[in-house]
Amino acid sequence: MNTGHSTALAGVKVLDLSRILAGPSAAQLLGDLGADVVKVEKPSEGDDTRKWGPPYVLGLSGQETEESAYYLSANRNKRSIAIDITSASGQELVHSLIAKADVLIENYKVGGLSKYGLAYEQIRARYPRLVYCSVTGFGQTGPYASRPGYDFLIQGMGGIMSLTGEPQGEPMKVGVGIADIMTGMYAAVGILAALRHRDMTGEGQHIDISLLDTQISWLANAGTNYLTDGALPVRLGNGHPNIVPYQVFPTADAPMILAVGNDSQFRRFCEVARVEHLSSDERYATNPMRVRHRTALCPLVENALRKMPRAHWLRELDAAGVPCGPVNDLEDVFSDPHVRARGAELRMPCAWAAEGEVRLLANPLRMSATPPSYKRPPPRLNEHEAEVLADWLGTRETN
Repeated sequence: MNTGHSTALAGVKVLDLSRILAGPSAAQLLGDLGADVVKVEKPSEGDDTRKWGPPYVLGLSGQETEESAYYLSANRNKRSIAIDITSASGQELVHSLIAKADVLIENYKVGGLSKYGLAYEQIRARYPRLVYCSVTGFGQTGPYASRPGYDFLIQGMGGIMSLTGEPQGEPMKVGVGIADIMTGMYAAVGILAALRHRDMTGEGQHIDISLLDTQISWLANAGTNYLTDGALPVRLGNGHPNIVPYQVFPTADAPMILAVGNDSQFRRFCEVARVEHLSSDERYATNPMRVRHRTALCPLVENALRKMPRAHWLRELDAAGVPCGPVNDLEDVFSDPHVRARGAELRMPCAWAAEGEVRLLANPLRMSATPPSYKRPPPRLNEHEAEVLADWLGTRETN
């Protein structure tokens, strides 16, 4: 599925020693942008997520393969080679690959690679141009550095669960591994910056990125609100701490999102909903006042919206320039005409899949000169051993 465009990272070689989601998603992003990514996996087992199913991809005979949908989500545009890094020969082979690599990504526990002679401090002098990215739960330093990190734990420890969920309900995690995903995105940004520095100075560097650091960084306005006034935020369900009305509301038949972002939008909402008296009431005329009086205002907005079905409100409010939308399930998402026009679903040819293809989520970047390209479906374990050894090392011997 080559787009015919040039790729931004053509010629960049990435050695991906990571597993699960954060590191692999960073490597996939680099692969989408044209890097040659080689995924190093444990012989006979591979990435843990290969077994994280169901669902699994169906094979040519309709049977379940060993590739789960979870694994597919973060491993396209890579080639797989199985190497036993616990053996001397495996370590030697990894060193041979590192010598050709621009980037190494790993997510072993702090110090985990040192027993194999592959920690950054052990190899930095030998490969001074290498960009070495370590992804961990808690970072290379600090009292928690030795702990293993998992997305769910990090969402709890990093504060996002204290903000998510109904006011009287239990703290709630986000429905996908968002701490992992955001760490992968920050890792990719850091790698690109380090490559820029390397190309200017000839010096590689070590990137220390952790799930907890990343999680805290994207507390965004909620975190900054706390740092500003010291007040602990409360869970607001689908409400917004700084904007009102900005939440899910019921209508006559189905829930919808009303996202009023300023006072003029609120006045237009009131006109469409025929509750003009609300926008002229000093308690609701400005956003700061609406935030202070949310408990009085929101039931009045709900009463107005319950009078007509959702389709009516979406049509009329959209025409009036008032931000609103449905609460879609995934069937709604992937059948939406705008989503389809934007190409959010990607179908990649795949010789071992039942229908000759796998369905994936497309990269959201739209670039006029160097857009993402989709050259390889997620690989089977050790699928490219001979090919990688030939391309990177000039040999067809297998390990």
